[in-house]
Amino acid sequence: MKTRGEKIRKALIREISDVIQLGLKDPRIEGIISVTDVELSPDYRYAKVFISIYGDEEKKQTVMDALEDAAYAIRKEVGKRIRTRHIPELTFFLDESLEKGKRINDLLDKISKGEM
Repeated sequence: MKTRGEKIRKALIREISDVIQLGLKDPRIEGIISVTDVELSPDYRYAKVFISIYGDEEKKQTVMDALEDAAYAIRKEVGKRIRTRHIPELTFFLDESLEKGKRINDLLDKISKGEM
């Protein structure tokens, strides 16, 4: 059975992803962007939103700046979609775990082929 916090976390991931992909008109937010995780504070008033962005470092920084600028609008739209007493304040963080995992797999492939 899912806890209340887990249900809110899953709903936030789904709705924030949807708002970013379909609801924002900012031209800086384009390309492959995904919400990888959300961490909620114990009182559900604050949320760390982890974002994965495909692109170079400049592209990643541009998108992160745009998301920070749009945090209030994203929170407001999510508040219309999720019925809770408080919609958490959103803070965005770049999640590079997918890229690190790819680099590790590439290194392991090279080792297994004897290229290192």
